[in-house]
Amino acid sequence: MSTFNHAGLVQTINEHLAPLRKTQPDAMTAFGQLAKSAMAAGEVSTKHKELIALAIGITQHCSGCIGFHVKALHKLGCTRAELEEMLNVCIYMGGGPALMYSAETLKAWDDLAAS
Repeated sequence: MSTFNHAGLVQTINEHLAPLRKTQPDAMTAFGQLAKSAMAAGEVSTKHKELIALAIGITQHCSGCIGFHVKALHKLGCTRAELEEMLNVCIYMGGGPALMYSAETLKAWDDLAAS
């Protein structure tokens, strides 16, 4: 399991992307619009879309994704029980590596809940 701070990781990623946002504004704005559109509530709620995005991040072994989506899920009122059910699906579909990233996700959940 990772030993880094997910809140710090999210901040570091944002800091390192700041120059890219300035030099590549069209692409970065387009990505932001894609994210906004994809995550907008429709037939599937925004919270459920965030759970899906987190599941993909876990199975793709993306620690930054874990940080960003766990933070969003806290803001959306996701419960730990909902998170844990989603983690069960990740483990089912992703095996041992997903189990390791599930542990990282639980740590991020606890750390970001405290901040």
